[in-house]
Amino acid sequence: MNKFKQLGLIEPILKAIEEEKFEEPTEIQTKAIPAVVKGRDIIAGSATGSGKTLAFGAGIIQNSQEGKGIQSLVLTPTRELAEQINKSLKTFSKYKKLKITKVYGGVPIDRQIKQLRNADVVVGTPGRILDHLQRRTIDLSHINILVLDEADRMLDMGFIDDVEKIIRNCPKKRQTLLFSATISGLIEHLIKKHLHEPIKISATPMVDPKKLRQIYYDVPDQLKFSLLVHLLKKERSDLVMVFCNTKRNTDFIEQNLKLNGIDALALHGGLTQAKRHKTLEKFHSQNTHVLVCTDVAARGLDIKGISHVYNYDTPNDSKDYIHRIGRTARAGNAGIVINILGSRDHNNFGRVLKEHNINIPKEKTPYIERAKIQKRTVSREPRGKFRRQPQKRRYPRRR
Repeated sequence: MNKFKQLGLIEPILKAIEEEKFEEPTEIQTKAIPAVVKGRDIIAGSATGSGKTLAFGAGIIQNSQEGKGIQSLVLTPTRELAEQINKSLKTFSKYKKLKITKVYGGVPIDRQIKQLRNADVVVGTPGRILDHLQRRTIDLSHINILVLDEADRMLDMGFIDDVEKIIRNCPKKRQTLLFSATISGLIEHLIKKHLHEPIKISATPMVDPKKLRQIYYDVPDQLKFSLLVHLLKKERSDLVMVFCNTKRNTDFIEQNLKLNGIDALALHGGLTQAKRHKTLEKFHSQNTHVLVCTDVAARGLDIKGISHVYNYDTPNDSKDYIHRIGRTARAGNAGIVINILGSRDHNNFGRVLKEHNINIPKEKTPYIERAKIQKRTVSREPRGKFRRQPQKRRYPRRR
């Protein structure tokens, strides 16, 4: 705990950290916390699971006061990440009275409106924050700390205009903390326009490359799913993440894994918030050890104990490949990434190898039995809207 004390944290935060059994700060916390609590703008490059929530959360908790309006706003790309940050901030602020509110879409807005009236700290997604601004149910005029978490992902998802509008509603004199795994042209634009003399901080990736093994299989399209089933049944694993590129494919894989006796959960943006929350709780508790998901739903989530990552679909954006493999081989544990390539995956996979200058060996395809597959259900409903034709009235024939 002495190392946390040396970072300049107040006693209520230190007490909460001690109860969480954190022995010493991570690299990003050691580098960022002193600057954050002093009110400096920062640009931090760090991966999921590196401890960045406490890195910016310590400054929020230390420099916010109860009943002074919304003083801190954390913008994040997904509902799940908003939930996760909200939970962490509440944990670390248990000995300092602060009202922390989460704000995102997919849930009724009325309760959020009520909670925002007394909030000190807000964690939310850009779309719903903008919705509240348009309704005039959120007041950002007292913001002194603005956090842009997973900034690269927010911009990749098309939130640049929403983020800009939200920033314009915050006071110009404020502290801005930007966390991003990569720095693109749009990120540079945000930095130049909205940050004041920022300190640049980077942390060593949490993934241990010496303990990370990457392989690929090249199989006919009709054997992709059968190979996945074979490997999931044969490989000894802890928690497993299977990545797909679309919601439709995610549901298809989850349903057919269950058909083949593998208990799996699906996670994507098309599910209700209640369903997504329940799915993550079940996976975190390790009651089900296979999570089939899209990048949008899984990005930013801190899930410990992932031993295997399967790329059933190779991502269209090679940056997403790096985020996927960063789920395993963490905290000194070994991990494996298994890429299952069909005919449609070769171009994307080739781009991954070229852009990241990595060499991934090919594995010989084992003898596999055909897995059961329930074909995708195709709706019989007509695609367009047609006016219902009136039925001809039938009269009894005269005799």
